[in-house]
Amino acid sequence: MLLRLCAALTAAFIALSGNAYAQGNKPIRLIVAFPPGGPVDFVARLLVDPLSRDLGQSVIVENRAGANGGIAAELVAKGPVDGSVIFLTSSGAAVINPSLYPNLPYDPIKDFTPVSRVINSDTVLVVHPSNTSADAAAFAEASRKASQPVPIGSAGIGSTTHLALELFQGASRANLLHVPYKGAAPVITDVINDQIGGFFGDLPGLITHIQGGKLKPIGIASPKRHALLPDVKTFAELGFPGTDSNNWYAMVVRTGTPRAFIDKLNASLKTALTTEPVQSKLVNAGAVPDPSTPEEMADVITRDTEKFARIIREKQIKVE
Repeated sequence: MLLRLCAALTAAFIALSGNAYAQGNKPIRLIVAFPPGGPVDFVARLLVDPLSRDLGQSVIVENRAGANGGIAAELVAKGPVDGSVIFLTSSGAAVINPSLYPNLPYDPIKDFTPVSRVINSDTVLVVHPSNTSADAAAFAEASRKASQPVPIGSAGIGSTTHLALELFQGASRANLLHVPYKGAAPVITDVINDQIGGFFGDLPGLITHIQGGKLKPIGIASPKRHALLPDVKTFAELGFPGTDSNNWYAMVVRTGTPRAFIDKLNASLKTALTTEPVQSKLVNAGAVPDPSTPEEMADVITRDTEKFARIIREKQIKVE
């Protein structure tokens, strides 16, 4: 009898421990590696309300910009494993940084456990509306004739926006000057104010400005045209193959977080991404909701780590 009681108590304790993630009124911190106003931040804030309702806890966005997502990633990698900290990351911190920084304070493979892919996003080259180039081919030609390189902003050295620039420049022989920023939002502001020549950005962070006439799209780094921009040609259509550089966002947690919480968060994300109004807002913003299993996302991370390592090596991209 005593043995059965001890066994029952042990089983109850194990079950309780496995479900003791972020209990009570403790809010869940949703870490975003870029400043407010950018595309990753936009997606994060769309998810806050449905996740809060489904998880039964407040979810709050916390922006930690810098180092191509590295500052946010280190915070998560060294944070708690009780489910109180989750990380919405673009591919930068997860698959690009290992090839950029020789002494990363975190290991994306060992320190993070994927929860799910969140969206896929097309990369679009935008310029100020006063730019007379009809498309990216004309833009590249005009840059070659210019007396000075055309300054193009990115969200940071080695970011997907930077790698898109490098791929386009290599294929088009455009005369461009890379200008790294800390995140997409300040670059977008400078393009709108005609302070910099252009930006290869994620469509969700650009579409409102495009539709409002503040930005002019002149090319897409995607295999096919986007439904929201049917008249904007892909780089391949314009004669620049091998320039696809679409981005994805994924949710990850620190390794050691209970699988029960990971599965619950995965289910909550899938519900949020496939129901209204989140789904239509993402689609209207140019994003493609694309939830996955943790294992599927792990395969994507492994594959893209190898792909971006090759690009960084070939283009000899280094952090200054």
